[in-house]
Amino acid sequence: MAVVVVTDSAAGLSADLVAELGIEVVPLHVLVGEREIREGVDPIEIDYTADSVTTSAASPGELREAYERALSHSGGDGVVAVHLSRLLSATWESGRQAVRDMGAEDRVRVVDSLGAGLATGLPVLAAARRAVAGAALDAVYERAVSAATRSRTFILVNRTEQLRKGGRLSSAAAFFGSELVTKPLLQLVEGKLEMREKVRTRSRAYTKLVAAAVEAAAADGAALGIQHLGAPEAAEDIAAQLREQLPDVQELYVAEFGPALGVHLGIGALGVAVLPGGCT
Repeated sequence: MAVVVVTDSAAGLSADLVAELGIEVVPLHVLVGEREIREGVDPIEIDYTADSVTTSAASPGELREAYERALSHSGGDGVVAVHLSRLLSATWESGRQAVRDMGAEDRVRVVDSLGAGLATGLPVLAAARRAVAGAALDAVYERAVSAATRSRTFILVNRTEQLRKGGRLSSAAAFFGSELVTKPLLQLVEGKLEMREKVRTRSRAYTKLVAAAVEAAAADGAALGIQHLGAPEAAEDIAAQLREQLPDVQELYVAEFGPALGVHLGIGALGVAVLPGGCT
């Protein structure tokens, strides 16, 4: 058999990639009033501006079920679970609790991707490809950790108010983002969302976003992930600019942010995840 890689629905991977690489995906939860909806499983329509919409992590019980199922599918070869940043969600800690409850520390490894969205998804792809190639548990785990450590994420939002309310951004950073500039450009640093630059116009913000991604990619054939919420044309424009400026890019994905992230980022958000060296 082979090591199985598990992630959460915030990773932003397409159904085709998940099926191709045998990745197990655990849904996060979106709370709309009193309704609890499983991302990627239950049909959902969201008013992203409503105060009544929140999110919650996967529970230890849900993750335990997924890990046990993946462990069975691996034939005992083991499981590597790669989840969104522990500083943005309780999912990583729930995963650690699930492993302790299973008594499976030697067979199930939990990795903090230090990112969210495709910044989690790209390290998942790197680990899953290593697993499909027949690598042992330690090698798949080390690949996931290495990719997570090297990945970079840049996010452009219209306002930081939703991030501040959800506790994903400090009050000081939210103030500087929403009060003094039109378009805050953020970045994930060691799993924490921070202000990168204060930009006054949308066009200038796009330029800064592309420049940050190009700088992070260097010249070694990076993998890129572009995500958006309700801004497909802008995402395709960013993708085109990155293809032009990074001709050696190994692979590039364009996807929409799922609701578990969209609730915090707001309509119009754009993000670029960069994995130097790629996912192969």
